[in-house]
Amino acid sequence: MSVATDTGVKARVHPSPNHGDRAAEAPIDMLILHYTGMQTGEEALQRLCDPRSEVSAHYVVQEDGSILQCVPEARRAWHAGKSFWKGERDINSRSIGVEMVNPGHEFGYRSFAEPQIEAVIALCADVCARHQIHPWMVLAHSDIAPSRKEDPGELFPWDKLAAAGVGHYVVPEPIGSGLFMQEGEEGQPVEALQSMLALYGYEVDINGRFDRRTSEVVTAFQRHFRPEKVDGVVDASTIETLHNLLSKLPSLK
Repeated sequence: MSVATDTGVKARVHPSPNHGDRAAEAPIDMLILHYTGMQTGEEALQRLCDPRSEVSAHYVVQEDGSILQCVPEARRAWHAGKSFWKGERDINSRSIGVEMVNPGHEFGYRSFAEPQIEAVIALCADVCARHQIHPWMVLAHSDIAPSRKEDPGELFPWDKLAAAGVGHYVVPEPIGSGLFMQEGEEGQPVEALQSMLALYGYEVDINGRFDRRTSEVVTAFQRHFRPEKVDGVVDASTIETLHNLLSKLPSLK
C-alpha cells in the first residue's frame, strides 16, 4: 500500500520513529539544510531511523536525486539539536529539516551531485511555498549551531537555490588584501560587527570582544554567504557581504 507524502514533488515514505509533538504555539517558519556526514547514505538512513540515535529529519535527499520522507511535516523531527536563530531556541518545533547525503568534512567532503541539488531545489521550493517560509529563514545547520556544526558546508551551492527563488543570497563581495578584525581584538568596530550578526539572526554576545564565539559565528556566516575563504577573520569582503544581506531584509528597507 502506498502512502502519500506531504510534498508535491516525487518522494517516497521511509518512516523514522524519531519524532514528537511540535510546540503548540510554534509556526513552521524555518527550513534547515544539513548534510548526513556519514560514510554512506545507507549508514545515514539507518541512523536517522534508529530509535537509539534520537536523531531524524523530515526528508533525506540522496545523491541520485531520490527523496525520502522520514517524518511527517506535522511532527517535530529531531534534526536541529541545541540551536538558536532570531531569539528562538526550539528550532525543531519551528522547522522542516532536510538532510542531503554527503560524507561531510569528517569522511571526505565533496561537491553535491547535480541531480541531488535539482531535487533539493524542487523540494525546498515546495516546502517554502506551502509553509510561506521567508527566504531569510532558509538556513544552514551551521548557522543555527555554529560552535557544533559545519553542514551543509562551503561547497553547498546556495547561489543555485537563490536563482530558483529559495533562500536569501547576495553575490559575495570580492576578497581583497588587508586584515580587518580577528580573534583577540576589542573595541567599537567589534561591537558593531556583533550587532550586525545578531540582527541577521546569529547568537552572539554584543560585548565588543572578538572572542571564540564571535569567531565561530563569523566562520558560519562565511561558510554560508562568503564560502571562497572560510577562516573566521573579518575582512572587507565579509563585512560588506553581511551589510548587503542586511540591507535586503524588508524590515531594514
